[in-house]
Amino acid sequence: MNPAHFITPHKLLTVAAGVELATGLALLFTPGLVSHVLLGIDGTEVTNLFARFFGLALIALGIACWPRPASTAAVRAMQTYNGAIALYLAYVGVFVGSGLLLWPAVVFHGVMTALLLRR
Repeated sequence: MNPAHFITPHKLLTVAAGVELATGLALLFTPGLVSHVLLGIDGTEVTNLFARFFGLALIALGIACWPRPASTAAVRAMQTYNGAIALYLAYVGVFVGSGLLLWPAVVFHGVMTALLLRR
């Protein structure tokens, strides 16, 4: 049996929404730490302010895309987000700098985009 048959849109959305909820909470409560491990920058008052805005948006995305069952709109929204953030994080890594988790985040979002596009 093909292992790809076990990767359903429901499971993909559950993983993607869970990761975005966790990331959003981390950005909301520990923006300086996330900025450091993801981007390699020290959090400032301004970066922490924007990190918290982004954290709230990720929490909203995670809630909106939580599968009940998986809807086409939720899959499309998560595809768009994962593709866009993979490209943007790669741009940041090449032209700005990176932290310990930047490139793993690029790979994760790229793989999620590819898997969601297959569905």
